[in-house]
Amino acid sequence: MDNGRILVVEDDFDISNMLRIYFSGQGYKVDVAPRGSEALAKCRQQAPDLIVLDIMLPDMDGYAVCKELRTNTRTSHIPIIFLTQRDERSDRIAGLELGADDYITKPFDIEELKLRVKNAIVSHQRMNLTDPKTGLPSGRLIEEQLREMIRKSGWSFVQAGIDNMAPFAEAYGFVASDEVLRYTALLLNEVINEYGTAHDFIGHAGSDTFIVITYSDQAAVMGEELRRRFNENIRTHYNFLDSEQGGIRQSDGRIAPFMTLSYGIVTSHSQEFADIREITETAAELRRMSKDKHEQ
Repeated sequence: MDNGRILVVEDDFDISNMLRIYFSGQGYKVDVAPRGSEALAKCRQQAPDLIVLDIMLPDMDGYAVCKELRTNTRTSHIPIIFLTQRDERSDRIAGLELGADDYITKPFDIEELKLRVKNAIVSHQRMNLTDPKTGLPSGRLIEEQLREMIRKSGWSFVQAGIDNMAPFAEAYGFVASDEVLRYTALLLNEVINEYGTAHDFIGHAGSDTFIVITYSDQAAVMGEELRRRFNENIRTHYNFLDSEQGGIRQSDGRIAPFMTLSYGIVTSHSQEFADIREITETAAELRRMSKDKHEQ
């Protein structure tokens, strides 16, 4: 059972450990950060589905952490529940004004916190804001970013996709397939952290397709790094036999090749675009051409 990923930002070990044990038992994957700076680093590496954020932290307060998350394009969508010992109206208002989704005071009822966490995650998924498998922005959030992007200059739009995933899913099942999607999301974050900017955006457009909006001049380098790292490391998701024989042997005796990653890049200076659909269709066509080129 995987109900999503929670990041607990709390410097009190007893509280953070209790929350880790409790929510792990409820089917969540739980990570803990005792400092605000560590929480921000973890979110850049892999965005959680929700953050339980203490206001009183040793290096920076929760308000500063929340503000940083909300001003970074890749983390602005993450639901945040503030956790604090204070119950002042002004504190609650300050947190909500910064974009927090909810607020609960210590000592708290763990069952109440569980319901608030569950409702916040489910609400985001139902509103088509995040993909439940990867935790990345989807649907509406992608569309909003595209509409904002087209009004600007200096952008590059990257459509990246996993090829040959269907035979893998059929042979290994949905659990293994979801792990591949999560691995790809991690890889995207890793590459964007190295070559991108704080204003870049990563989305899971559905199925095996991901998108990146970057304002860095390194878009081509990003694409090649994504392709190279994915293709070099994907074999670890196969068993020994398939890895040795070069793919999955199918019922007709043919070998379905390993999964690979292909991509297409469209930039604001490459041509004039009438609308969002033209951008995404052009990137999809360039991705197909790239896939055919590397399969030859």
